[in-house]
Amino acid sequence: MTDNNFYPLRIVHSEAATSFGGQERRIFKEMVAMRNKGHHMEAICQPDAQLANRLQQEGFKVHLVSMDGAINYLKGLWKIRRILVNGQFHVLNTHSRRDTMLAGVAARMAKTPLIVRTRHLARKPNSLISYTGIPHKVTTSSEHVRKLLIEKNVNPNDVATIYSPVDITPSKNKGVVRNQLGLADDDVIVGCVAVLRRPKGHKELIDAMVPLFAHNNKLHLVVVGGGEKIFDEIKSYVQKLNLEKKVHLMGARDDVPDLLADFDIFALATREEASGTVFVEAGAAGLPIVATNVGGVSETFVDGETGFLVDLDNIEALTLALKKLIDNPELRDQMGAAGLNFYNTSGRFTTHGLVQKTQECYYRWLKELSS
Repeated sequence: MTDNNFYPLRIVHSEAATSFGGQERRIFKEMVAMRNKGHHMEAICQPDAQLANRLQQEGFKVHLVSMDGAINYLKGLWKIRRILVNGQFHVLNTHSRRDTMLAGVAARMAKTPLIVRTRHLARKPNSLISYTGIPHKVTTSSEHVRKLLIEKNVNPNDVATIYSPVDITPSKNKGVVRNQLGLADDDVIVGCVAVLRRPKGHKELIDAMVPLFAHNNKLHLVVVGGGEKIFDEIKSYVQKLNLEKKVHLMGARDDVPDLLADFDIFALATREEASGTVFVEAGAAGLPIVATNVGGVSETFVDGETGFLVDLDNIEALTLALKKLIDNPELRDQMGAAGLNFYNTSGRFTTHGLVQKTQECYYRWLKELSS
């Protein structure tokens, strides 16, 4: 679709979650980007949702609707129907099962022209009603997630992949990690950025690095991410291995671009990943990547060119992949440069790419449903 075919759409997003994680960040970025393109954007959120507050601060109109419990469902159904009818929206885009079952049904009642469900999770859905029974079409955050839906008999023509955008301004603050931890310029830092949850594979990554620490006094692992319960668990594990001087737990940080700028290698042994935007962030920062081949991770970088993919639970392979990069600074530079080039040229994870693909799907589906 070219800009000559552009016409502004009235779009409303719904989200039942009250936290502000990766899914909500995607919605926020998408709404800002689509508004900047000229579309009218509104949202339907729960009263205590962090997303609602952030959108309101950005000047968006947010409709507050309680979505918990049977009574709120019945009240919400008619309230959202009025919102949709009065707003004359072209598109309702839902993002979780609860708001799909509520806002999606209300949109059917209001005869909203296009109802889209976005699937963000890497697991196979248990039920298809919120993908086929209520919405007209579905978008996914990766081809991996799209394939999972198709395997559950969702029509391939009704599902499109739209990657989440990762916009990174290169950090000018060099040396943040080294200065804070007292590391030398020639120390090799393997960095890991991920919320501290067991499926993220932090222990497996530590296990893979244990033999490498034994032969390299300059090697360090820096772990960035929040998660109080798992933080204490990983800290105890590090102490048990006597690696306190080699494995550094920095907790949750809001200066991740600065930290990435100080890493030599990015590694994450995740067990489950829908799209893995953190790998895109690392690649955009010019870092070579070592990762497990799960979910949509393989879509975020090029195996053998910008990093290495290893099989899940193959600790030996993870160790060998890390060793290749740790022992070879030229290979690190080569793969890091290739990763930055992949980010800049593929357009897969840019805000521009998100807007273009979203518009393309919306316009095509609206035309299809109206014929």
